[in-house]
Amino acid sequence: MRSPRLPRLVLSSRPAPPPPPAPGDVLAEAERVRVHLGGRPVLDGVDVTVRAGEVLALVGPNGAGKSTLLGALAADVPAAEGVVRVHGRPVTAWSAPELALRRAVLPQSASLSFPFAVEEVVRMGRAPWAGGEREDEDDAAVAEAMARTEVTGFAGRPFSALSGGERARVALARVLAQRAPLLLLDEPTAALDLRHQELVLRLCRERARAGDAVVVVLHDLALAAAYADRVAVLRSGRIAADGPPARVFAEGLLSEVYDQPVEVFPHPRTGALLVVPRRTP
Repeated sequence: MRSPRLPRLVLSSRPAPPPPPAPGDVLAEAERVRVHLGGRPVLDGVDVTVRAGEVLALVGPNGAGKSTLLGALAADVPAAEGVVRVHGRPVTAWSAPELALRRAVLPQSASLSFPFAVEEVVRMGRAPWAGGEREDEDDAAVAEAMARTEVTGFAGRPFSALSGGERARVALARVLAQRAPLLLLDEPTAALDLRHQELVLRLCRERARAGDAVVVVLHDLALAAAYADRVAVLRSGRIAADGPPARVFAEGLLSEVYDQPVEVFPHPRTGALLVVPRRTP
């Protein structure tokens, strides 16, 4: 008697990475997106487009919905209404491995339960490429990311032994090592000193000039004015303004959005916009 044939096991192949984007390609977009958290609306009909070759800064007061919008674009926060697309497809149509090749996400805080060394943490960014055609780039990608974020000098130290600012730079190195064409960064400068704030924003601009799309949540309006190609100002879960900093950063709009009088004027040497609170003598 012939034994029954066992079903053939078909091993799924690794997802193919996306082709390099062309300048101006839409890598992410939100269309009429509404998000509810804790029973209350946090985003209310938001439209935003993220294009290759530009840095988009999300700014606004606390509770305006900046991090929620970033989470929606990352497919980490589900939309109650509307649609979020990454590389032209609804985020729900991508598998997790496919998304990991298309977007890299830096959350507000990074914590690990095990004593991983810094280099091991950065190497985690290469996980989406394991077993794929670019796995041989791992060592170079990790080394470059650590050098760019200036963490090579403590590559062997435990992540848990680092200061807050050092952890933030290691977390950014992990994102850079992932080499995804869409970077979503939530307050990457919050724990950093002046020098490293500038370093991080320069890296954002360089990645955009190389063809990637970068979305960064910022509280420092001067940094946004200096480094962003476009700024989306959020207020109460809606987009109050979207455009180049020179057009969006108007005293009246910002004073109203932040409920704080501000002054906007050009830097006397570079001409870059400076945004400061209006203070009485």
